[in-house]
Amino acid sequence: MASPTQTLEFQAETRQLLQLVIHSIYSNKDIFLRELISNASDALDKLRLESLTDSGLDADTSDLHITLDVDKQARALTVRDNGIGMTREEVVDLIGTIAKSGTASLLAKIKEAKDADAAQHLIGQFGVGFYSAFMVADKVTLCTRRAGTEHGTRWESDGEGTYTIAQADGLPVGTSVTLHLKPADSEDGLGDYLAAWKIRQIVKQYSDFIRWPIRMATEPAGIVGDTEGAVEEDSESAAKDSAPSELETLNSVKALWARPRSEVTEAEYNEFYQQISHDWQDPVETIHMRAEGTFEYEALLFIPAHAPFDLFSRDTKRGVQLYVKRVFIMDDCDALMPNYLRFVKGVVDAHDLSLNVSREILQHDRQITAVRRRLVKKVLAALKGLQTKHSETYAKVWDQFGRVLKEGLIEDRDNTDALLELVGAASTHDSEKPTTLREYVARMKDGQDAIYYLTGENRAMVENSPHMEAFTAKGYEVLILTDPVDEVWTDQVPAFDGHRFQSIAKGQVDLDDPADGDATDEAEAEKAQREQDFAPLVAWLQNNLSDHVKQVRLSTRLTTSAACLVGDAHDLTPTLEKMYRAMGQELPPTKRILELNPTHPLITALRQAHETDADAPVLADTAELVHGSALLTEGGDLPDPARFTRLLTDRLSRTL
Repeated sequence: MASPTQTLEFQAETRQLLQLVIHSIYSNKDIFLRELISNASDALDKLRLESLTDSGLDADTSDLHITLDVDKQARALTVRDNGIGMTREEVVDLIGTIAKSGTASLLAKIKEAKDADAAQHLIGQFGVGFYSAFMVADKVTLCTRRAGTEHGTRWESDGEGTYTIAQADGLPVGTSVTLHLKPADSEDGLGDYLAAWKIRQIVKQYSDFIRWPIRMATEPAGIVGDTEGAVEEDSESAAKDSAPSELETLNSVKALWARPRSEVTEAEYNEFYQQISHDWQDPVETIHMRAEGTFEYEALLFIPAHAPFDLFSRDTKRGVQLYVKRVFIMDDCDALMPNYLRFVKGVVDAHDLSLNVSREILQHDRQITAVRRRLVKKVLAALKGLQTKHSETYAKVWDQFGRVLKEGLIEDRDNTDALLELVGAASTHDSEKPTTLREYVARMKDGQDAIYYLTGENRAMVENSPHMEAFTAKGYEVLILTDPVDEVWTDQVPAFDGHRFQSIAKGQVDLDDPADGDATDEAEAEKAQREQDFAPLVAWLQNNLSDHVKQVRLSTRLTTSAACLVGDAHDLTPTLEKMYRAMGQELPPTKRILELNPTHPLITALRQAHETDADAPVLADTAELVHGSALLTEGGDLPDPARFTRLLTDRLSRTL
């Protein structure tokens, strides 16, 4: 005897929560179809698994599939599967109740949320995918029969306060969910979910790689104009309705990342990359990986050949596409890829996440953090492989993405060593070809313990800097770093392969060869005598320029220039100061050290003039010109350009 139809009420709190789900939470109503198809796919997976473990289960698994049926006259859309199905008890437990516990506290949190996005994050922790159907439907009918049982169950609700449940006989194994759709309303985000083009669009976006075929009957011959817009019916369409419709498979079925690499051609990889990246060029490297264990996932990542136009834009979207069991969840999942790898494109398909997972949850999920670490190591290893095996290709990749990768030296301390191996930098060794740090270390002079570098706006400015003079004269290689990020990472990364990074524009420079003892002793004696000879001038200059410099000293780094400005070992560079101020950060002015070349004619003449008449007004003007010239040489800004110009023109006029 069939059981009678029962009408049951939702709990008061559950009813309130359901109303929030229907009217307030989801900003994109199209995802209702994604949720229902995902549920159907899970049911097919369960039937296939149970049929393998239960030989007595009477179920046909020869053609597992999902069918979408459209009834335009009844304004109904049905999602049907021939999966495991449900018993009456399972329907009550899984469908008839939104939550078993915690409903009140969750409802309070949703009401406290300031906007729909924050509320959606909370819902993402809760799992209410089936009820998203009520966003687009006035009534939902579910009919189901579990494999191995005789009777089916019919569940129906309008989402307002009650639902009915009854026994239904004669149902096939599986589940069908029929949505009695609301009218299309573009202002409310309700699409025309009876239109074939709209259904295809949603399936293609969210469920294209579901492993089971998603089928839909093709339009009858009398229907034309299946495009976005009005669908016109032929006047004779009613007579043709009796013609059998063919079933069309809407999804690709086989996800590229789920296939063994040996079964995928390079052309297929390239086509898939162009599809997800909207790039017309092929990638330079493809990374196809699969992880099994406590957290299973597959990943298919690509390293592009060229940088997108918005790579350095503040609003650049970054991250890879996230799927859960081949169901599309989100574009640009930044929790899976760090900012400095924002150029990497691809897909990650996690098997053990909820379909309603939110960005907020991902950012704090331990498993996602572990996946991110492994993806980063794979990408860096792939780049290292390119550098080793295809140096010309890697040089082009570094030219496109080197500035971004160097951001990782600031952000990612765990992978500092791997990133340093990838660094390519211009140097004084070769005017055309950049060098790696490993190559630089291999060429270091005997006794050299530091990697010398100089930052600047461009190569010409760095090469012509006074700081270069002694290094060029003695044959020391210097890295030429011209990217703004170089100003930051060189201060934060202590060393490479045991060799510290040393700016030649900071601190003292001693390039004497310690192996040549006699020459060193002679140089030290000469240096001491020179310090004594110039002591009065140095003291006078330091007093005279005290507003601009913190120290004046004789230089060992200059060979042809009269003077230069240097910083202490831990001072900010002038360029870095400018960057911070441009970002609105106020910094106290940093006084620098003025170094004088004791062999330069100007400095020797200045010493002689000071010995002759230390109070001569012209000496103060000359001191100001020497400081201003050193400031201009390194690309700095004069405190009073008009005064400097007046002093210079006056001095030039006297020499003519």
